Amino acid sequence: MKKILVANRGEIAIRVMRTAKKMGIKTVAVFSEADRNAPHVRYADEAVYIGKAPSNQSYLLGEKIIEVAKKLHADGIHPGYGFLSENAHFAELCENNNITFIGPKSKAIKIMGSKLAAKEAVKAYNIPMVPGIDEAITDVKKAKDIAKDIGFPILIKASAGGGGKGMRIVEKESELESQMNRAISEATSAFGDGSVFIEKYVTSPRHIEIQVMADSHRNVLHFFERECSIQRRHQKVVEEAPSSVLTPELRKKMGEAAINVARSCDYLGAGTVEFLMDADLNFYFLEMNTRLQVEHPVSELISGVDLVELQIRVARGEALDIKQEELKINGHALELRVYAEDPLNDFLPSVGTLETYKLPIGKGIRVDNGFEEGMEIPIYYDPMLSKLVTYGKTRNEAIQLMLHAIENYHVEGVQTTLPFGKFVCEHEAFVSGNFDTHFVKNYYSPEKLLEQHKEEAEIAALIALKHYLEDQQLLQLPN
Repeated sequence: MKKILVANRGEIAIRVMRTAKKMGIKTVAVFSEADRNAPHVRYADEAVYIGKAPSNQSYLLGEKIIEVAKKLHADGIHPGYGFLSENAHFAELCENNNITFIGPKSKAIKIMGSKLAAKEAVKAYNIPMVPGIDEAITDVKKAKDIAKDIGFPILIKASAGGGGKGMRIVEKESELESQMNRAISEATSAFGDGSVFIEKYVTSPRHIEIQVMADSHRNVLHFFERECSIQRRHQKVVEEAPSSVLTPELRKKMGEAAINVARSCDYLGAGTVEFLMDADLNFYFLEMNTRLQVEHPVSELISGVDLVELQIRVARGEALDIKQEELKINGHALELRVYAEDPLNDFLPSVGTLETYKLPIGKGIRVDNGFEEGMEIPIYYDPMLSKLVTYGKTRNEAIQLMLHAIENYHVEGVQTTLPFGKFVCEHEAFVSGNFDTHFVKNYYSPEKLLEQHKEEAEIAALIALKHYLEDQQLLQLPN
């Protein structure tokens, strides 16, 4: 593999290109009108304009991207995450055009892309599942019977898709009909598929996922777990590895379950198996993400591997040269997704120009970044600016380093999730490890963040006053 086209933008495009360059592989960037001057365009060896700013006129044009890859003689396409990364048709297009798709085969993407098909596939491996039904339904009466059977609260989920869309928690029977209709409508609008299924809603859940890698020689490894319970709108904001609640025995059990999920669909490449864990540490299979995850850096730091390099090697047909027993957890890593969002206004996207944009640097700090000072935040894409990652010998060290990094990450012109990250890292529930996916609902509010800012401003003012008075005293001392 001598040349790779990266079918993505921003920080993930640069992150993939960095490893490709390290491996002596040439890189091709694609870009939309909005990204004409973006850093990933300059970072690549070659760059090609593929369309207007909206993603359905640029980054989602699979045929156009294949055309560019063929014209520039690219051997492989890395999809990053989002856009075409979990599009089975695009993976198939690559296969049909003799271009290596750096990811799983289209068949695995299809199976794991449907939550119901995924549940069916893993049945034979005795993977624990949340109580519920294994078929899509639209009949409200049938839904009521099922809900009574498994007991409220229940969760209605869209079969095709994720990101919290088409998902509704139903506390009692009287809410079921309206919530089900909403879920079906939202799923139809987001995914073109209104099928939903019902399962028991796990109270106080933690979101634990396992990183896996599979080659074409029947080797499957896991690279331990990531704790992803700090979320807003069912989407992750803070992730860490390892989890503070897993015992070595439970880690081994979950790792083996994740490997079996990968085997169930003849998986190839990097993937993530997501589990829900209840207050009693029982875990249940949720879904498999058939791509590299946003939070992969924390797994890289604790396991000492470059997951993108392994993706490329596996795609070239190489066998994994590591054994499971050789993998060990070293230290602790924490990641904050730095979004251009306003945590004081329900995390709504914050559009504007990065008037100031200075990244923190130092030992144990990694920033996977896709922006620079003076750039505008495009309204057409996910508003993530970067991933701020810290690594320490212990969890506490990683948290303290994250607080230090947040203080030294200077952004003006847009609101970001940096203050929210600080709020999380200073909160007792997070520091103690005693939290779940309801952290935001239970502990966070814009008022609390404002209160924290006010206290900090008052302390800063007192320190400034103290220094001023000391200076005045020095000036008044006799010669």
